[in-house]
Amino acid sequence: MKKLFFIFCGFLVLTSFSTDKPAWKLFDKSGKECNYQNLLDEASKADVVLFGELHDNPISHWLQYELLSDLYRMKGAQLVTGAEMFETDNQLLLDELIAGQISLKNFEAEAKLWPNYSTDYKPMVEFALEHRIPFIGTNIPRRYAAMVNRKGFEALDGLSNQAKMLIAPLPVQYDSALPAYKAMLNMGGHLGANLPKAQAIKDATMAWSILKYLQAGEIFLHLNGAYHSDNYEGIVWYLRKYRPGLHILTITTIEQANMDSLLEENLGKANFTILVPQTMTKTH
Repeated sequence: MKKLFFIFCGFLVLTSFSTDKPAWKLFDKSGKECNYQNLLDEASKADVVLFGELHDNPISHWLQYELLSDLYRMKGAQLVTGAEMFETDNQLLLDELIAGQISLKNFEAEAKLWPNYSTDYKPMVEFALEHRIPFIGTNIPRRYAAMVNRKGFEALDGLSNQAKMLIAPLPVQYDSALPAYKAMLNMGGHLGANLPKAQAIKDATMAWSILKYLQAGEIFLHLNGAYHSDNYEGIVWYLRKYRPGLHILTITTIEQANMDSLLEENLGKANFTILVPQTMTKTH
């Protein structure tokens, strides 16, 4: 009996240690702690859900998969998904894959894939393939973003009509006073004057791509780096310009040393904030 008592006490000690180290917490816009069901309920009512990730954070990618699968369970054919990590000139490959016309092996051999595709995005692609969920590559081809970074928006004017179909309509609206773009300009200095413009053409193209494929009554779940939608700027700003009145829900991912509550500077960045400890392992 005494032996069982010590085993039980040991179990309690181990349990208490584990509950003191949460892998993640979820907070609403006001900074109040909430649960995943709150997020799912709100996401199911939105037109567009922008899931802002940290690219190397495993919690971000796990919750993206969970949200995709749960929204599919609730909405079925009314769900569309897409990602910054796939570019618009790969849409034909994505369409052929989801339609079952080409194999996943052929898709992966020909598509432009991020280095962490296999660990972080392939599960989402496989889920979309299994359930025939449209998967949209929303980002501008990187060669065109590089042109803007070198020579500004004017560099895009000389593109062919076929090339222009892969980017947001020109001329692109641009507000250099938006804090996210202003911060990039300050970081880059004179040599980086076009850096925020390159970011803006990505944001504009992602917003334009989302709306191109979003039909009435559907939900578009979009994966993007948190910087593209934090503080309701970036993609959000362009979505509102292109289609006022759209119901947009944003999610961001934050790392902190203290998991008790959000730091003041992290409050209000999104409708929901996933808080992850700074010591969380990275996917790459």
